Amino acid sequence: MSESPVTAPVCYRHPSKETYIRCTRCERPICPDCMNEASVGHQCPECVAQGRRTQRTARTAFGGSLAGRAGIATKSLIGVNVLVMVISILSSGSANAVAGGGLGGLLGGSTPLTDWGSVVSYTTVGEMGISGNGEWWRLFTAMFLHYGVIHLLLNMYALWILGRDIEGTLGPLRFTGLYLLAGFGGNVAAYLFTGPNTPTAGASTAVFGLMAAMLVLLKRLNLSIAPILPVIVINVIFTLTVSNISIPGHLGGLATGFLAAIAIAYAPRDKRNLVQGLGLGAIFLVLVVLAVVRTMSLP
Repeated sequence: MSESPVTAPVCYRHPSKETYIRCTRCERPICPDCMNEASVGHQCPECVAQGRRTQRTARTAFGGSLAGRAGIATKSLIGVNVLVMVISILSSGSANAVAGGGLGGLLGGSTPLTDWGSVVSYTTVGEMGISGNGEWWRLFTAMFLHYGVIHLLLNMYALWILGRDIEGTLGPLRFTGLYLLAGFGGNVAAYLFTGPNTPTAGASTAVFGLMAAMLVLLKRLNLSIAPILPVIVINVIFTLTVSNISIPGHLGGLATGFLAAIAIAYAPRDKRNLVQGLGLGAIFLVLVVLAVVRTMSLP
């Protein structure tokens, strides 16, 4: 009686291909075209796909996406600020938009765009600003406007230095939320405490928020705060002693960034997303209420 010939196993996805390699998970034969290198042996495409579905996405210490390590949000914010500066200069058609204004000519003058988007409580000549015309967008747009190129470069340099580290730690979504909230908080403070006929603008409200956030995050991670503490002290002293700088805007951004960072950094791990969202939302709501109350109290 003749014995049946022994046949080589074939790939379960390509029956025409003989193979002696098996998937380390399901043990089905796989050909070289189907092999995916694993920590031990090789896996078939189906087992790889199943593993990806069940594997948890890696997160930062505060629940953010690791995509923040590429600094995309930081670069995008810098790009938006630069673009707005170009539009502001073009809207003026004058070299005064670049330089020749305050701080010994280092700052630029106002342009039609800064007049449209800066924070102004009210003027003594007619109605103007948020209270007069309901121009609430100024509380947001002012953080993207600058008086001259030097003003822009100083803020963008600080954003580049601080932003990449904070974005890498928080992830792009949380970082962007913190940045915008700090900028908004600084503008609300400028709206509350700046006198008439004094427009304010600049990304420094958000940048001061990033300084405070860095302090909180370093403390939460049990790291030394020595690198950031002198930076904050020097900038606060500079704010308080140099003219033509919005003291309420800078300190308001600093305080808002500090509170926002606490809401993000100290949220309990099991309810992190919910607590972080509620914390940032509560800060935003308080700022809106303060702006409304200020509006109702103005002449």
